[in-house]
Formats: sequence, structure tokens, C-alpha cells
Amino acid sequence: MDEKRCGCWAVLKRGVGVGGSSSCKSRSDSAPTTIPRSSLVYDAAETRYLNASNREMCPPNEARPSSDAPPNCTEPKCQLLQFTFQELKSATGNFRPDSILGEGGFGYVFKGWIEENGTAPAKPGSGITVAVKSLKPDGLQGHREWVAEVGFLGQLHHPNLVKLIGYCIEDDQRLLVYEFMTRGSLENHLFRRAIPLPWSNRIKIALGAAKGLAFLHGNPEPVIYRDFKTSNILLDSEYNAKLSDFGLAKAGPQGDKTHVSTRVVGTYGYAAPEYVMTGHLTSKSDVYSFGVVLLEILTGRRSMDKKRPSGEQNLVTWARTYLADKRKLYQIVDPRLELNYSIKGVQKVSQLAYSCLGRDPKSRPTVDEVVKVLTPLQDLNDFAILSCNSRLYQQGRRKKKPELTQQRSFVAQSRSVRDSPVMNNGSGKQHC
Repeated sequence: MDEKRCGCWAVLKRGVGVGGSSSCKSRSDSAPTTIPRSSLVYDAAETRYLNASNREMCPPNEARPSSDAPPNCTEPKCQLLQFTFQELKSATGNFRPDSILGEGGFGYVFKGWIEENGTAPAKPGSGITVAVKSLKPDGLQGHREWVAEVGFLGQLHHPNLVKLIGYCIEDDQRLLVYEFMTRGSLENHLFRRAIPLPWSNRIKIALGAAKGLAFLHGNPEPVIYRDFKTSNILLDSEYNAKLSDFGLAKAGPQGDKTHVSTRVVGTYGYAAPEYVMTGHLTSKSDVYSFGVVLLEILTGRRSMDKKRPSGEQNLVTWARTYLADKRKLYQIVDPRLELNYSIKGVQKVSQLAYSCLGRDPKSRPTVDEVVKVLTPLQDLNDFAILSCNSRLYQQGRRKKKPELTQQRSFVAQSRSVRDSPVMNNGSGKQHC
């Protein structure tokens, strides 16, 4: 097999950069030693969550369950390109600051260009546009998660999963090359842009993300995403949603197993409470996170926002009472939409979010059921603003009706007086 293509597995199997050990084993000395123990946040309704900036609860020096190892490095279904560090350095213009697309626990993401039929760098604006993610040497997301990312996206392919094009592993350099997503993340559109994301686009994005999650859960070897959030949902030019960042993904339970025991990782405000409490991971953990994202789509609020009043900082806790009361429901819809949303759509989304956020994991729907609920919502056109305008029009007509009756009465009276013998003096001619 060509070393340049699909070299990922050949390189990883040789143990390059992992101390000569097996490619699927975690490198114990790669984990940073300065990560503080993740803090716990206690809440009356949601028990506790995981701190967003620290992606794992267990300190690096503590033993981790063996079941939490990255996936087995089997042959991928399609070939990945193996880039050199110099090629990616040239493709991104020497990792220019103005080419940075974003930053996360893994490191910086740069915009770059490569030739269509290979790994050679291309001039900006030519060839293929790519996103190059570089691992920070002291980053919170270490080599094991880099391997997990390559392991999952090297084998899993779906229209609603971001495409991994290739990778670079040289000395201490770890980089990943993805397809470039024109519109960035859902997080940017919901919270960082002045123009609100239209309701129809919100539904389309929620459905696309659900389809990606359903594919992972329904795979012959199920995968639990474990980090479902708005910043990991990327959008192309047509607002098609694709899940990204599989560094925390985990092989799900198989056979008669009900859950996978693992270290607790995730993002503050999105992690399912029972998973945080026990470390027992199931597909319903992802469903809970999906419910949080649905709430963000519905309300235009972040899952956690310390700038809001104390009772409104935790979105799930604040919104639950509104979701359960149809009379209060419309009070939490993103006000920036200005009634440009489907009435039935809001009702269905709120009911779905409420189900996904159920405290009992068994009561939550499967992601396949979520897809079935969301699919018909794309075609609804019962917009609240149309209903409001219709009511105002009807109210206006009712107010005008008495005035019209009075006008008609006045006209009839005028004609009667005008035609009377007194006004015409019996001659048929009026006189003043």
C-alpha cells in the first residue's frame, strides 16, 4: 500500500511517536502533569457537572480503566493522506495568526490550501481548502485523543460527520487535516453573530446533527460521541451540519452489556448527570447532550452563562419549568427571531428537548426517534408572525364594523331627509 496514503495505520502500528509501543496503547508520559483536578459544580436539579476547561475528572497520574483505551487500530474503510510537517506549514502560510479559524482544548485550527490530488501545499485560493488542527504540546487533549480522532474518523464516513483528509505525525508534532467547513460552528451562529440564525436553518442543523449521532449509535460497532455541543457542530455553505472533534468518542457497549465504564470527560453544562456521577456511559448520555443543544437552538442562550442572574445561569434548570407549561413556552423562544418561527415547530422541539433531558436515562428517546420527530418540522409554515398579523387584522375588522354600520345609517338618514317634501318644498328642488 502506498505509504503516502493510508500511512496513518502503518505509522501508528510501527509505534512512531509512542515510544515504540502498540499504536492503540496510551502513552503515559504524553499526558500533561499540570492539569488540575476538575472542579465539580453542584446544582439542586442537575446534581453535578464537569468543568468545561478540564476535559477529564481523573488526574493524569491516576490509573484509568482499561476499557477507556482508544479504539482498535483496524484498517480504515478509505485512505487517509499522510502529510509532512513542512507541507502543512507551507499550506497554512507558516501557521499565520490571521489564518486561525479557532482554538480548543486540542490546539489551534488553521485555514490552509493543498493540491487536489496529493499532499503538496497550494497557493491561497487554489486547490482544496482545508482546516489544519495542531495539537498543543502542553494541551489538555493529548496523544491518546489524537489517536482516537484518527481511529474513529479514519473508519467512519457519513454526510453528517466532518471528513478527515489526513494527518501528520513527526517527532512531537501531531496535526490533523479536515475538510474546510465554510460557515464555521453552530456556536458562532447562535451566540456570536448579530444576525440571528433563521428558524428553518435551526431545524435543518438540528436534524443533520441528529442524523450524524444516529449513524454513530446505529453502527454495527456503536460509538458514543461523548462531547456533543454547539462548538462541535460545523456547517457547510448550505447549513448542512457535520459533527467534528472525535477525540473523546468511545466505543459503546455491545452484546448484553448495558453500559461502558470509563473516566468522566465532556463539557460543563452538556454532560448527562448520571454519567458524571457514576462514569457509566450509554448512548442516552449523548441524547441528554442533544437535548441541551436543542434548548440552545430554541432559546438562543448558552448551556451555562455566568453573566445571567443566578436562577438563569444553568439553561436546563431554568428552562425546565417553561418546557412543561404550554402557556409559558413561548416566553423562552429566542427573542431575536421576532415571531419568525413555526408555532407547531416550537411545541415539538420543546417537547423533544424535555424528553431528551429526562432525569431517568431509560425514559429518553433514541436518536432514531429524535430524527423521526425532527424530519417533518422542516416543512411547517405556521409562522407565529403570520398568526399574529392575522389576529390583528381580524381585530381591526371587528373594530371597524360598528363604524361602518353607523356610516351606513347616517347615509340612509341623509337620503331620507334629502328626499323629504320639506327639503324639496314639493317641487323636487332642494333649498337651504
